[in-house]
Amino acid sequence: MSQKAVAFDWPSPPASLSPDHRTEFIANRGNGRVGSRLVSETERVRVWTLKLEPGERIGFHTHVLDYFWTAVTGGRARSQYADGRVAEMCYEPGDTQHHTYGAGEFMIHDLHNIGDTELVFTTVEFVQSANAPLDVR
Repeated sequence: MSQKAVAFDWPSPPASLSPDHRTEFIANRGNGRVGSRLVSETERVRVWTLKLEPGERIGFHTHVLDYFWTAVTGGRARSQYADGRVAEMCYEPGDTQHHTYGAGEFMIHDLHNIGDTELVFTTVEFVQSANAPLDVR
C-alpha cells in the first residue's frame, strides 16, 4: 500500500464544544497518540493500551491509520467527534471494532469514561495504511 505524505485538511472545532475543549481540539489536530501507552511498535503495527478510570478522559486525538480496538473490560464512555456528533457507548469485554481510512481521511475524537469501572482497551494500528503514520512522540 502506497503511503504518500498528505496535507490533511483539519476541521475547525465543533461549536458544541466547551471553550476549553475547543482549545484542546485545535491543539490536538494531528495528535497520533491514540492510547495511554504505546506498548509495542514495529514496521507493521503499533499496539496501544488505553486505561481510563471512572471520570477520566483521553483528550482529542487523530486516527489516520487502519486499526482495530478491543475492549478488555466493560463499561460506559462518551466520545465527541470533529463533526459535532456525541456518542455514548456501553462496552462488554471482547467488543471489537475495525476502522479503515483512505488517503487523506481521518477521525478526530476524545473518549470519556462515564461509568463506575475502569475502562481498558487494546488498539492495534496498521502502519502500512493509505496514510503515513502521525508522530506520537
